[in-house]
Amino acid sequence: MNREQVLALLREVAEGRETPGEALERLAWLPVEVVASDGQEIARVDHHRALRQGHPEVVFAESKTPGQVVEICRRLAERSGGFLVTRAGEEHRAALLAEFPAAGVNELARTVRLATSAAPADPRLARILVAAAGTSDLPVAEEAVVTAEALGNPVERLYDVGVAGIHRLLQESDALRRAGVLIVVAGMEGALASVVGGLVAVPVVAVPTSVGYGAAFGGLAALLGMLTSCAAGVTVVNIDNGFGAACAASRINQLLLRSP
Repeated sequence: MNREQVLALLREVAEGRETPGEALERLAWLPVEVVASDGQEIARVDHHRALRQGHPEVVFAESKTPGQVVEICRRLAERSGGFLVTRAGEEHRAALLAEFPAAGVNELARTVRLATSAAPADPRLARILVAAAGTSDLPVAEEAVVTAEALGNPVERLYDVGVAGIHRLLQESDALRRAGVLIVVAGMEGALASVVGGLVAVPVVAVPTSVGYGAAFGGLAALLGMLTSCAAGVTVVNIDNGFGAACAASRINQLLLRSP
């Protein structure tokens, strides 16, 4: 249940269309719901998160069975009307589509999303630009895109603009100027985050990816390069964490809604 749904329930009580007892019963499950599968407790779904943070809990599918993911998503859909699953393998995606045919799948991002019928994005929100250095970085970049959109943000993509051909980035200066927050995804040495950070005046959230040859150490080289960037205002998340980057960018963007 999100803020709008709680507000609607309170209005129903105020108008006499719902009794306080009935409303209490509907709210009783709000904080945490224990989810069991085959008689074993597998999760405690945080239904209160939508009230605290503005969006429901997101399901990380990796290391979970398809049945566990489906059961957790069923509880989320019943309460909030939708869900977002990240790191969903082929079996997870097939099981979720069988249960929720209306869900949208992004195979590249390994995400499954059942969109809610929530209101469109607030026009005061700025555009989040997701820039990826190379095509090999797109799985992480797409995870960031899907997540940012699920959190209600307008999103724009800018792909294959790495430093090996810096003119590709520079000719997209209009896109950089339009952005209110940037997510920069790069593997190898991670240099794109520093370049972008030196060109724009808005927050930059950098995502190192595990793309690269041996000395890239599975993304460690890119991570260290981004952490030691000489460009001011660059914030770095964990390796391959497009989801975390989108959450950070969305929270920055949501600050605009608090402005008078």
